[in-house]
Amino acid sequence: LRKPTIFAPSSTVTDFLASTNPFPILLLHHTKQSYLTSFITARPTAKMAAARSAFRLTTRFAAPRVAIRSQAARPFSVSARAFKSDVVSEKEIPVSVYAPDAKGAGQSDHFSIPVREHDSRPPTESPIPGPENDDVVPLTRKTYDSMPPMMQKLSVMGKTIVVTGGARGLGNYMARACAEAGAKALVIFDANQELGDEAAAELHQKTGLPVTFFKVDVRDGAAINAAVDSVVELYGAPDVLVNSAGIADSNIKAETYDPAMFRRLIDINLTGSFLMSQAVGRAMMKAGKPGSIILVASMSGSIVNYPQEQSCYNASKAGVIQFGKSLAAEWAKYNIRVNCISPGYMDTALNRVPALDAQKKIWKSLTPQDRLGSVDDLNGLCVFLASDASSFMTGSNVIIDGGYTCY
Repeated sequence: LRKPTIFAPSSTVTDFLASTNPFPILLLHHTKQSYLTSFITARPTAKMAAARSAFRLTTRFAAPRVAIRSQAARPFSVSARAFKSDVVSEKEIPVSVYAPDAKGAGQSDHFSIPVREHDSRPPTESPIPGPENDDVVPLTRKTYDSMPPMMQKLSVMGKTIVVTGGARGLGNYMARACAEAGAKALVIFDANQELGDEAAAELHQKTGLPVTFFKVDVRDGAAINAAVDSVVELYGAPDVLVNSAGIADSNIKAETYDPAMFRRLIDINLTGSFLMSQAVGRAMMKAGKPGSIILVASMSGSIVNYPQEQSCYNASKAGVIQFGKSLAAEWAKYNIRVNCISPGYMDTALNRVPALDAQKKIWKSLTPQDRLGSVDDLNGLCVFLASDASSFMTGSNVIIDGGYTCY
C-alpha cells in the first residue's frame, strides 16, 4: 500500500482546525491496480487548537499520522489514463440481405456500400404529419387471425371501449383508432347531444360496429352510474375506459379567476375522471375481468406553460396525473391498469382561433418539432395502453408533446 490520500474540501479542514469535534474523512489507499477506501475519524489535539498547524488522526485501524495532499484527485482507473479507442474508420460497410425472390424462394445478396467522410447534402424538411383522410377501416376477425402473436397483442380485438368526450377532437379520433384496432363495440359519453349523435352515427356508418351514445355530463355521478349499468346490459362490463372529457381555461390570471369557474374546471377535469373511473372500475371488478383505464391529462400537469397564465388548469391536470398513479396502485390487485396520456399543444378546434395565433407561434418555437400535435397523434399510444401489449404498464404518465418538455 502506498500512503493514503485524504479528500476533504478546504472549508472542512478550516472548520476542523477551529473545532474540537471529530470529523469523518474518506481515505483512498492507492495500490498498483486499484483503490481501497475507508472512513476515518479526525480529532484535533490541544496543540492544534493553539497553533492550528498540525493534527492527529485516530482511526479504527493503524493510521496514526498522515498529511493532507493538496493535489487534485487522480483518475479512478489506471487503465483509463492509457485508453486508446479501438474504433476502426471503415471505408466500406459490408451488407448482407436475405429476402424472398419473386417466386417466394429464399435468396441472399452480399455487397458493400461506401462511407462518406462528410455529407454535404442540405437537410430536408419532413412533411408535417396529420390525418390523411377520415376513413375508418376496422380490423376484422379474419385479418386478426392471420396476424403474428405480437401484432395480435397490439390490437383491442373483442373489447368494449367507453370514450368520454368522444363526440369531437382528440376523444373522437381515439375512438376511431380503437375501431380500427378491432374493438367489439364503442360507447361515447358526451354532454353535447347533437355532436354525440352525429359522431356515433358516423362511426357506425364507417365501421359497421355497434356504437352507442349516452348524453352524460361527467360531473353527474348518478347519470354516469345509470349509463354504465346500461353499457353492462348491452355489451357486458367495459374492457377499456378512455377518459378524454375536459375543458381548458387559459390566459386568466389567478388573482382574478372566478372561484365558481375554478370549481367547474376541477369538477369536469378531475372529479369527472374520478366518477367515470369509479363507475367503470366497479363494473370491471364485479365482472372479475381485467381492464384498462386511460386518463387524458396534459403536459401542463407537469410543467408551467409560457406565455399564457393558466395555473388553475395546470392544477386540475396535475390532480389527474396523481389520481391516476394512486388509482393504479390501489387497483392493481384487481388487474385493472390505470395510465395517463399527457398531450402537449395540439391542433384542435379549440386552438384554431385568431386570438391564439400569436401564442401558437411561441408554442411552436418552443417545440423541437416546430409544430402543434395533430388530432390523431394520441391514437397509437391510446391503442397500445388499451391493448394487452401494455399488460405490465400501470401508473405511467406518458407525455406526447413534440419534445416541448425537453427544454
